[in-house]
Amino acid sequence: MIRTAAMERNTKETRISLTLSLDGGETDIQTGIGFFDHMLNAFAFYGGLGLQLKAQGDLEVDGHHTVEDVGICLGTAVKEALGDRKGIRRFASAYIPMDEALCLAVLDFSNRPFLAFDAEMPQGMIGTYDACLTEEFMRAFAVNSGLTLHLKALSGKNAHHMTEAMFKALGVAVRDAVQVVGTGVTSTKGVL
Repeated sequence: MIRTAAMERNTKETRISLTLSLDGGETDIQTGIGFFDHMLNAFAFYGGLGLQLKAQGDLEVDGHHTVEDVGICLGTAVKEALGDRKGIRRFASAYIPMDEALCLAVLDFSNRPFLAFDAEMPQGMIGTYDACLTEEFMRAFAVNSGLTLHLKALSGKNAHHMTEAMFKALGVAVRDAVQVVGTGVTSTKGVL
């Protein structure tokens, strides 16, 4: 079973191309936003993903369109790579600490998208990255991948640590949830 996807998205605000493998591979991520690249690399590493991603956005405005559109593209690619979702574990969770921060990700590849995000960021900016964009990315990713996603910062005083713990927790949980552990669809309904 080949679990890969490639896609492009071109709008008046962004130009994005990516290739994704759920089963690992090289990573090369360039969005023009250094901290966001760092987060996506952490997500891919802990998710066991192969990810090549190039994004050009209207960063002269701010990072919002780039971050949200990357979430749309990455979520869409995950959905495509999962195909009919037969055999995947489906549910997963992960607690990740980073210094004083502790974050929890709980998810279900249910094909019923939803985001519950609970993380008050103590600093508004992390380098040139607006801390509020993490929620925008997570929403776009969840909606476009068909993912029910709950993210919660249980503690933290540093927005960098909290955000990084969330991206790592998401990666660990995604890696576990997309593992093929059977042959049928993991649902009493018979479909996802």
